[in-house]
Amino acid sequence: MKRSSRKQSNLSESLQRHLNAYALAASAAGVGMLALALPVEAEIIYTKTHHVIGPHGTYHLNNHKGIDFVIFEHGSIMGFTSLSVEGLGNNAVRGGYNSGLHKSFANRLNKSVVVSSKEGFTPGKKKGALMVGYYCRRTCGYEEGSWDSNRYGYLGLKFKIGKQIHLGWARLTVDGTGNYTFKATLLGYAYETIPNKPIITGKTRGPDVITLEPGSLGALAAGHRGGSH
Repeated sequence: MKRSSRKQSNLSESLQRHLNAYALAASAAGVGMLALALPVEAEIIYTKTHHVIGPHGTYHLNNHKGIDFVIFEHGSIMGFTSLSVEGLGNNAVRGGYNSGLHKSFANRLNKSVVVSSKEGFTPGKKKGALMVGYYCRRTCGYEEGSWDSNRYGYLGLKFKIGKQIHLGWARLTVDGTGNYTFKATLLGYAYETIPNKPIITGKTRGPDVITLEPGSLGALAAGHRGGSH
């Protein structure tokens, strides 16, 4: 009697990617996933979010994998209102330093811009890297800053996971409140899992993108937390 042979079925590409994503997220949470020891391919991890940073508001963007930045609004302090971002530790945002004004600046990037470690970055320590600001003393006007009011853009992010550099981006909209203060809304952020590999701002779709929804296992495993006050 002839014995029937059964070919080993391969996991579909979609299922394989989802299992890889699940294993990566669980690993970040410290969950044992030896049963899902699958090879991790190059991926962009994209997290959706919607967080408003109003006057005197602060948001700590920290996914506990290396991304660690603080975005904050200083409303009406000594006649100056500003929206700034600071890279904590050795983290930095794409931008530069103006020696004349003694200030760091964070660039507003358009969609589809390549963020690489070869570009200029600033940590924006202590006072933060200025995104946009008002001077309001005798008259009110914009301080130098590329994040004009009522526009959206992307922050280019550089951070370390262990000792290796990774690139990412965060998308925000910036609106003036009418009281010479600012309201920023963080709409999402992403990072490249391959060390030192450039990332394209706004890329949220494709075979190399894993999307984490707020409150999902992946988002919780990645340690997405934020706060405002």
